[in-house]
Amino acid sequence: MKLSFRCLFLATFLALPAVHAEQPAATASSKPAAAVKKQLPAEAQNLVEESHKLAVMKVVFGGEERQIVFELLPNDAPVTVQNFVDNVNKGTYNGQAFHRAVDGYLVQTGDPTSKDKDQRDQWGLGEEYTIPGEFKLPHTVGSVAMARRSDKVNPNRKSNGTQFYFAVGDMSSLNGQYSVFGKVVVGLDDLKELSKVATDSNDCPLERAEIKSIKVVDQKGPVVAMASSSAKGKRGKTKPDSLKSPFEKFLERVW
Repeated sequence: MKLSFRCLFLATFLALPAVHAEQPAATASSKPAAAVKKQLPAEAQNLVEESHKLAVMKVVFGGEERQIVFELLPNDAPVTVQNFVDNVNKGTYNGQAFHRAVDGYLVQTGDPTSKDKDQRDQWGLGEEYTIPGEFKLPHTVGSVAMARRSDKVNPNRKSNGTQFYFAVGDMSSLNGQYSVFGKVVVGLDDLKELSKVATDSNDCPLERAEIKSIKVVDQKGPVVAMASSSAKGKRGKTKPDSLKSPFEKFLERVW
């Protein structure tokens, strides 16, 4: 089931005792969690049990720290996801810059040379190892996909080993040509904002936008799509705990 369809269920059952991670133990007057769960529709029961692999990324630009979260989709792009997770575990992306931003279209990162400010002219052009392409998933707004070299020099459409991009506009014309392996669930508005920054003639942001860190974590239960991170580095403006969903509390615990 697609992420957008999953989110339609959230408002109807996130507050139920069966799915709230911090609900007190059942009392004599309350129904056991298992009994409440059995009353949920079959698809909702599956949502409660399913596990999601999330990449949680801290990005700094515009003088603020943003949190971008995207779900990895190993069932549809297993090789691509495993390669990405391996890179995260090695710390490959920490300290890299977003080297390409196209207003309302995409933002791109993942080039190891972008850690070196003196190599700015080479950002995005470095030779990388490649992995097989996986073209099962289409591009939609919020898709995460691997970059690659052109068909002329790469007729098999192999993906770059590290560079990836976020689709913030209509990129459906690239369906079947680039490997989509994830979907943004938190921070899409932040990425759209990043796509609008001033750039040079190579679409490289004039002001550095940097990945501070990425973690890959497992989340059991529903995932809530949120347009932007709740605080953008300003903890004093977060919602009270009583108004936060279990997923929002989970994201705060990650770091």
